[in-house]
Amino acid sequence: MNTPTPRCILRLENLDVAYEGQPPLASGWCEVVSAGVTLLHGDTGSGKSTLLRAMAGRLPVRGTLSLDGARLADNAEAYRQKAFFFDPASDEFDTMTVRDCNQSLRVGDARFDQALWQRLVDGFSLEPHLDKRMYMLSTGSRRKVGLAAALASGRALTLLDDPAGALDAGSVRCLWDTLAKLEDRADRAIVIASTERIDQVRLVGSIELPLC
Repeated sequence: MNTPTPRCILRLENLDVAYEGQPPLASGWCEVVSAGVTLLHGDTGSGKSTLLRAMAGRLPVRGTLSLDGARLADNAEAYRQKAFFFDPASDEFDTMTVRDCNQSLRVGDARFDQALWQRLVDGFSLEPHLDKRMYMLSTGSRRKVGLAAALASGRALTLLDDPAGALDAGSVRCLWDTLAKLEDRADRAIVIASTERIDQVRLVGSIELPLC
């Protein structure tokens, strides 16, 4: 029996990504990101986080990005609504409680899985922190807040930047167990940026950096 070809979720065509005055991270980059889990692999400082932001539609780029039927150039807001990206180092949510941060992250996400989010709150031991403001949390706990919202998201594209970084052993197990249950979703692509190879989940693709 033939294995069905995973559906294309994100298409990048002739993408140029560069900071002014710096060598390009990508030039004429063409890529198809299919449903399932894709690894974005590269050394520290190779540009993984920047490329995730570009995929999320949060950086000015040249080229074409199409996400689940939405083109960034045609309707940036519709495109961004289909992608989940959370930077734990950002101060954007600092004054919010964890509950409020989660509510903000799920705005416009009609398929957000509240039951899964609650299981992740338990698995990441976040319950005691739900009413704390984000600036009060450790780096690991801030990452857990973003991960819980990301994994429970119903958006077409989820972008995870070094998701296991700064996590305790129990939370790492919860992370990989949850990803393993999501890897077969036909309507969702998950891109994991990492300096390490991953074998905890089945990959549908791997993007190797540097691209130039």
